[in-house]
Amino acid sequence: MSTVTYSKPPDSSLSYFKEKYQRVRNQSLRLCAPLEKEDMVVQPVVDVSPPKWHLGHTTWFFEKMILETHAKNYQVYHPEFNFVFNSYYESIGKRVLRTDRGNLTRPTTEEIYKYRAYVDEQMLAFLNTTTDLNPEIANLLELGLQHEQQHQELLVYDIKYILGNNPLFPAYTPKETIPTTESRPLVFLPISAGNYTIGHQQEGFCFDNELGVHQVYLHDYEVGDRLITNGEYLEFIEAGGYQDFRHWYMEGWAWVQENKETAPMHWHQIDNEWHQYTFFGLQKLNLHEPVTHVSHYEAAAFAQWKGMRLPTEFEWEVACRTHEATIHPEANFIENAALSTLGATEGHYQFYGDVWEWTNSAYLPYPFFKTKEGAIGEYNGKFMINQMVLKGGSFATPKDHVRSSYRNFFHPQLKWHFTGIRLAKHV
Repeated sequence: MSTVTYSKPPDSSLSYFKEKYQRVRNQSLRLCAPLEKEDMVVQPVVDVSPPKWHLGHTTWFFEKMILETHAKNYQVYHPEFNFVFNSYYESIGKRVLRTDRGNLTRPTTEEIYKYRAYVDEQMLAFLNTTTDLNPEIANLLELGLQHEQQHQELLVYDIKYILGNNPLFPAYTPKETIPTTESRPLVFLPISAGNYTIGHQQEGFCFDNELGVHQVYLHDYEVGDRLITNGEYLEFIEAGGYQDFRHWYMEGWAWVQENKETAPMHWHQIDNEWHQYTFFGLQKLNLHEPVTHVSHYEAAAFAQWKGMRLPTEFEWEVACRTHEATIHPEANFIENAALSTLGATEGHYQFYGDVWEWTNSAYLPYPFFKTKEGAIGEYNGKFMINQMVLKGGSFATPKDHVRSSYRNFFHPQLKWHFTGIRLAKHV
């Protein structure tokens, strides 16, 4: 995920930051509360970080970026934690390789919780003794909170992968899934040809990859008024979609062959019936829920099979602003605690929440993009290659974290995150 620029929020007072700091930090603890200690250290694949590493890394960010520089007489909690919890900041120093995070049995989970408590105490003391927030500190505070919200979503992805690849399919929570409404017929929303303005154009925080407001010309097109469902994707599978090269990009077809792909991640065919691992354990596949855990290759192949395509990120942004300019009251975010995708109701187009939507746009800089100086500048620009843009947020995204200009990005073969499909077509 991306980051890096701060525009002053409507309320940048100390009370705003103290409230948000405690709220965001507590959410990370709540997400880990159902886990056992053994769950906290597992790293099944390189893309998944151990939950305890997320807790440590987000804490390190506040210690390294704010307390060490701006808090008088601050004492670093542990001299080796910079090496342990630095993610990819070359300018800050050496770090544990991403592939080796699962080898970190030490520091223990208990020690990382103590680390969080220590840094939280120091951060709140810093905020309580600060009489005026200069723009630099306000920038770093907001960035640190947005950064932790990003890691909270990654944490939810990783928890599901860890538990979903346990042969016992343990439930994260015993709560039953919220029933989804029956999916309505797919209708297409029209957008007229013309010049449109793209990028962040509002007050408040945004990441630097949303800046560089610019014009694009779009031809007449239409986008689906809802996300593609499990039932619709199952039709693709049953029609031999994974066996027919004609639907796939060359790289996608090679990926299918090499990895023996046959279905979205977490789908299991048991006794000729499809099941899906969920946060509530293994359940029968709900045909009306939006499909998730599909790669960009799979999303594009499905669209090709339907005789359509994925929208570009510009088409998605314009369609969202045109047809669902504000977040729908029934949009499904982490605050709903549904922990699953939900069906679309009448008048709700699912542009926000449920699943991130793959676009057909490569992740590239907007016009006039400039990399920031120092460590903060490593946060974004160096990832602008070989990745695809996703839009809209998921059921693991905090509601106040997304907007129509938000640009998420991942490599096209990945699908452990909550990713889905919206169709588009030229008129």
